[in-house]
Amino acid sequence: MTESTGSISREQQVRGEAMPDWEKRFRAPRVSLPDWAEDAPHRALFVSNATGTYELYAWDRTTGEQRQVTDRPNGTTDGVLSPDGEWIWWFDDTDGDEFGIWRRQRFTGGGATDGPDEPAADGLEPSYPAGLAIGRDGGTAVVGRSTDEDGSTVHVVRAGQEPVEIYRHRESAGVGDLSHDGSLIAVEHTEHGDAMHSALRVLRLDGSTVAELDDTKGGSVELGLEVLGFAPVDGDTRLLIGHQRRGRWEPLVWDVASGEETDLALELPGDVGAEWCPDGSALLVAHSFEARSELFRYDLASRELIRVPTPAGTVSGATARPDGSVEYLWSSAAEPSVVRSTAGGIVLDPPGMKSPGSVPVEDVWVEGPGGRVHALVQRPAGASGPLPTVFDIHGGPTWHDSDSFAAGPAAWLDHGYAVVRVNYRGSTGYGREWTDALKHRVGLIELEDIAAVREWAVSSGLADPDRLILTGGSWGGYLTLLGLGTQPDAWTIGIAAVPVADYVTAYHDEMEALKAMDRTLLGGTPEEVPERFEASSPLTYVDAVKAPVYISAGVNDPRCPIRQVENYVERLAARDAVHEVYRYDAGHGSLVVDERIKQVRLELEFAERHLGK
Repeated sequence: MTESTGSISREQQVRGEAMPDWEKRFRAPRVSLPDWAEDAPHRALFVSNATGTYELYAWDRTTGEQRQVTDRPNGTTDGVLSPDGEWIWWFDDTDGDEFGIWRRQRFTGGGATDGPDEPAADGLEPSYPAGLAIGRDGGTAVVGRSTDEDGSTVHVVRAGQEPVEIYRHRESAGVGDLSHDGSLIAVEHTEHGDAMHSALRVLRLDGSTVAELDDTKGGSVELGLEVLGFAPVDGDTRLLIGHQRRGRWEPLVWDVASGEETDLALELPGDVGAEWCPDGSALLVAHSFEARSELFRYDLASRELIRVPTPAGTVSGATARPDGSVEYLWSSAAEPSVVRSTAGGIVLDPPGMKSPGSVPVEDVWVEGPGGRVHALVQRPAGASGPLPTVFDIHGGPTWHDSDSFAAGPAAWLDHGYAVVRVNYRGSTGYGREWTDALKHRVGLIELEDIAAVREWAVSSGLADPDRLILTGGSWGGYLTLLGLGTQPDAWTIGIAAVPVADYVTAYHDEMEALKAMDRTLLGGTPEEVPERFEASSPLTYVDAVKAPVYISAGVNDPRCPIRQVENYVERLAARDAVHEVYRYDAGHGSLVVDERIKQVRLELEFAERHLGK
């Protein structure tokens, strides 16, 4: 066993011109889509890595002033701006363990006048976050919490008063939204025990129920609902929700007072989401289909759907502004992300080095055991096969790879590897049946789809069968370890980041919300369905692993806890299997740029040593 340490050239950090392109992509300043205050739209909050660590920033769009809000060794990304624009709430955990409290500070900053950050919800003990909605007065908030002891709880928090609990259940639940006048709370819950398909309940601030909607009952197929937001108008009881009644995610307007449902029935393939335009008369519609996305404006009175022009690629987030413009975060596999506006120009253009681009993706469709599998393929410019090839498997599992910019795959491409990303069964964006296929034979189903794409990659001449890397993070890391054990002759090396390695131990150690998801996926607890956990656990097949294995793990990770990783590593070490382990002081991934670069460098060096490329 080798304990990896890695090293970072300080000279390269200082002299950008000496950096390789792959490192520049990580170091180049980038920003998230700014979140703006409903009643003070000139005030905004965004995330940036400008200091080398991802932190929250306040932005006064009138003066142009930008101010760093948080400054923590392991970074901060969870923040909410109050509707009045006066307060910034941010979640304070310990070194990425996702367990902590909400704090807040004035938008204008700390100091002698405003004071330092303060606990935002006095009286609430530390927990995992489960949603947050702040009232327009800035003094009322609805806080969702989750702990192993209490399950899910929802509390109304008012300045100067003790928090009031209005909801509690053992199963997963979270705060969806607070109505514009602050009188109604929409909660997503899974009291029926299916963590993949939420039901909705609307409560008053005293905890009494106003309305309920549950698509998990009354049919042979359970369907999910999600909260998209209350109408931004005082006294308006319309709630925009997402539903799956036609086999995909679509928006619907539900009047929680009258019970009336207005089905938009948008004739768009793939998943469709939406948010309110500021005056409540229209919706900004986001359409995701086959790894690309686009935007539309939907007029509720005329029922007219008008396309919002965006370049081909992926819109990762969008918001309709009061002036009628739309701002959106866009990228493609070849072009780095940027915040654009339909009014023209770039909304935020951080100073500093610019990220180099990469190469575009090719779409490949392969027949798999459960239907056509969509893969995104990139190859180094001008290269011809067979090439050393990286199968970079996405996490989630209910997520998908898209035609969007990613520094990790681009680094492999720079080093001469082809990159293949597979939207296996369980991925989103291909309909409810494709996503929901991931049950009971967890992990094994996804690997069947990955194997079908691997066979195509080799038979088409793209991939060298003797130089194949299986890699991924989180659920992708889990599939990497499971694939190395169940398909030992298919892969040359494996690189797993923050993986599930021992499913039973992971279940017992992970955060409560993930326990609920695992019970849904596998049909019960390890004690109730031990054969399913055994069949889906990489630890079961560890003695069959032939390929060299590299594992990186955060010692504070609440999602893929370190103890279950150590169990797997001990089994590798017991038979002198070739492996390296890198442990770092963070949670489920790192928000520190230097740390991210270090991890990629270690992965590249591991591949170089064991592929002899």
